[in-house]
Amino acid sequence: MKKIMFVPVLLALAACGGKTQIDEDKVFFAFDSAEVTSAAQKDLKAQSTYMKKNADVNVVLEGHCDERGSTEYNLALGALRAGNAAHVMIKDGIEPARIKTVSYGKEKPQYLGTGEEVWSKNRNVTTKTK
Repeated sequence: MKKIMFVPVLLALAACGGKTQIDEDKVFFAFDSAEVTSAAQKDLKAQSTYMKKNADVNVVLEGHCDERGSTEYNLALGALRAGNAAHVMIKDGIEPARIKTVSYGKEKPQYLGTGEEVWSKNRNVTTKTK
């Protein structure tokens, strides 16, 4: 009986965005781009839904880049990525005061190594709850 009751709960979670937490959520970017893709928009809107249901949750959006390019360029690109992600959430109804942004550029890689597989993972905005 518990398994039968569990399925409707999963379906209900899926229907409302399904997020049970958003800490460490990541949205990814193309090389040399701060454009928020449709897949990233969908995830950011799911994060917004979570925040609407959890009014005590505030976030820091961390902009990250791969190791290529200068430190200054990547700090600016990371800031633009985080800002664009924040804009999606604000447009979706989240109060700007609940969102902070920070750029780590290439200075704080989340994945170590080189090559496109690693670089593509490091080109992201990571959501941290506070």
